[in-house]
Amino acid sequence: MTERDDDRADALFHALSDRTRRDILRRVLDGEHSVSALAEKYDMSFAAVQKHVAVLERSGLVVKRRDGRQQMASGDVNAVRSVSALLAGIEQMWRGRITRVDDLLASDSPSRPVDSP
Repeated sequence: MTERDDDRADALFHALSDRTRRDILRRVLDGEHSVSALAEKYDMSFAAVQKHVAVLERSGLVVKRRDGRQQMASGDVNAVRSVSALLAGIEQMWRGRITRVDDLLASDSPSRPVDSP
C-alpha cells in the first residue's frame, strides 16, 4: 500500500467514523439530495450538515454539484466499493495470520497426554 493509498484510507475511515455522516451517505447512495433537504432531517444547523457533507466529499464518498442556488449531493458507489475492498483485504490478511497461528498451535500440541505425577 502506498502512502497515497494510506492517506485515502484515512480519509475514508475518518468520514465513516461519524454516525451522521454514515446516515447522510446512506441517503445519498439511494439518490441525489440537496444539502438543504439533507439538513432538514437532522437536529443540527445547516452549516453543521454542510460540514459533514464536505468531509464525505473530501473522502470521495460523496460528489456535489450545483443546481442553481442548491448544492446537490450524491453518493459515489465506486468509493464505497473501494472501502469494501480495503476491508476485505484486511480481513484476508488477518485470516491468514490466524490460520498460521492455528497451524503452529496444532503442531506444538503434545501427541500423547502428559503423565501426571
